[in-house]
Amino acid sequence: MEVKIGVQYSAREIVLESTQEADDIERLVTAALDAGGLLSLVDEKGRRVLVPVEKLAYVEIGESLERRVGFGAM
Repeated sequence: MEVKIGVQYSAREIVLESTQEADDIERLVTAALDAGGLLSLVDEKGRRVLVPVEKLAYVEIGESLERRVGFGAM
């Protein structure tokens, strides 16, 4: 899953690839918002991303797109 996290007062968004399902990520985001504190997600390489809940602008969860390389027919 590709997860994009918008952070208030930041021009760039955080983008990570996760092996978790969309429903699992949504539950983690909802639980973090309810509890306050930090949103904690793990990417496919095992790196942990922590974002303070009060700074979240949005969280976008979507399917990962395969990136094409080369000059193939479109």
